[in-house]
Amino acid sequence: MIRRDALKMAAAWGAGTLAGLLQSTDTRAQGKLVLKAADVHPPGYPTVASIESMGKKLTQETGGRLSVQMFASMTLGGEKEAIEQAQLGAIQLARVSVGALGPVVDDLNVMNLPFLFRSTAHMQKVIDGLIGRELLDKVTANANAGLVGLCWMDAGARSVYNTRKSIHTIADLKGLKFRVIGNPMFVEMMNALGANGVAMGYDQMFNALQTGVVDGAENNPPSFVFDNHYTVAKHYTLTEHLIVPEMLVMSKKTWTALSKEDQALVTKASGEAQQEERVLWEKYERQAMDKAAAAGVEIVQVPDKKPFQEAVKPVWDKYGPKFADLIKRIQAVQ
Repeated sequence: MIRRDALKMAAAWGAGTLAGLLQSTDTRAQGKLVLKAADVHPPGYPTVASIESMGKKLTQETGGRLSVQMFASMTLGGEKEAIEQAQLGAIQLARVSVGALGPVVDDLNVMNLPFLFRSTAHMQKVIDGLIGRELLDKVTANANAGLVGLCWMDAGARSVYNTRKSIHTIADLKGLKFRVIGNPMFVEMMNALGANGVAMGYDQMFNALQTGVVDGAENNPPSFVFDNHYTVAKHYTLTEHLIVPEMLVMSKKTWTALSKEDQALVTKASGEAQQEERVLWEKYERQAMDKAAAAGVEIVQVPDKKPFQEAVKPVWDKYGPKFADLIKRIQAVQ
């Protein structure tokens, strides 16, 4: 396994060296191809488990010719690094948030608008339908991205948590520093809510919470709990300000090297992974909330989300107009 310190050295030496380091672990003996996959979450997490299951299916379908090697728990760095490595062809698969992909493929930023979806069920209907397929194809068609959009992954609703105090109203956010995904939309969203948005890689986040570099962050319950943020941040408020799906992308360099038959197998297996992950997610989310409560985390329901929704209007005014038609289509999905 590639150690993170080796990757940091490679990053310092340059992208070419990083690609060489990862390629040195590639397995292409006798026509076999190991698809290296990266995820920031730990083993057993729904996205990790569903991609590993996808790999087992590919191995079975091809008699061992195709397989997946999972690098979980930020072994290869954060989501930004995973995207860059997939673009280089140094890894083949990356499971990343649409928040992290938005700066790479602007079309996806429509899903990064706060309070866009009415519920997670609404979001699921959107990604399962024509709009979801169109946005996956936008990733693949983007000439500069170097990625292929394979499937969606559920990531629930994102809420705020912090180490300092209870958050009951929007006024309670004032002055607190919150880590957000490295996308300008999220920094501006957090600032509009009265807090200070700090863009930071997921791999840096736990240490930042421990040391007070940030006061809090925003994420879904499984990430909050199973990446151990709940051990230092004891206040979790269900703002559910973002319902941002995630995506499994493949390096376009790898995709174009596959035969049409293998592309079809990967497409089929990834579609099945999308549905499998959703079932795992629902169970994992319930477990996360139960574990947080048992550990003494204060879980706050927001009685009125309207002040939060009104506060982020400047973000909608800035980023919404270019997505006006698509927003109407998303809101029309029942």
